Amino acid sequence: MIGLGNFGASVAEALSANGAEVIAVDLDGDAVDRIASNVTKAAMGNGTDIATLERLGAEGADAAVISTGDDITASILATMSLRDLHVADVYVKVNSRDHARVMDRIGVTETVFPERESAISLGTRMGGKAVLNHVRLGNEFSIQEMAVPGAWQGHTLRELALRQKYEITVVALHDILQDTISSTPDPDAKLKDSDTLLIAGSDETLARVAELP
Repeated sequence: MIGLGNFGASVAEALSANGAEVIAVDLDGDAVDRIASNVTKAAMGNGTDIATLERLGAEGADAAVISTGDDITASILATMSLRDLHVADVYVKVNSRDHARVMDRIGVTETVFPERESAISLGTRMGGKAVLNHVRLGNEFSIQEMAVPGAWQGHTLRELALRQKYEITVVALHDILQDTISSTPDPDAKLKDSDTLLIAGSDETLARVAELP
């Protein structure tokens, strides 16, 4: 983990909580101190410097996350150092489309634009009253949780044939009253107004489905 701002620290703590060995580095000593107890190793240093990263044990790591704010130069240098150390996957937090375009050009695994993705998610939920949660998984593809449209209530998933009619996939069904989630919903069970559906599809398709009465 290179860069321990809010985003970087949150990613590092989440990875550590899920059992991953996490090395965190930042030039801000206070940021390093705050996260030290929550990761495998935390150190104050320059995350763009290959010697520093090698000394910390980054060589051959499964993945790295770069969160250096809007400093495109730092993002590029850190990526090059990590590639030289044979780090398999490099994820970079970006702050603009141009930042993302530069990082994509040099071949990072994925760019993450949290502010834009959060804004899109909020706009989607506000625009579709049936949408409870919306998470983008990639370019033009998302998963959203939504209430069962009135036109679908009383019908089964088999009857509705959602994949064929709407090009969406039902990932899970949440029974609100029973507070149970089924990742393999019964295709012959009738949908109720107390159910919510977790569905995956293109952004365009999900927006269209969210407008159903």
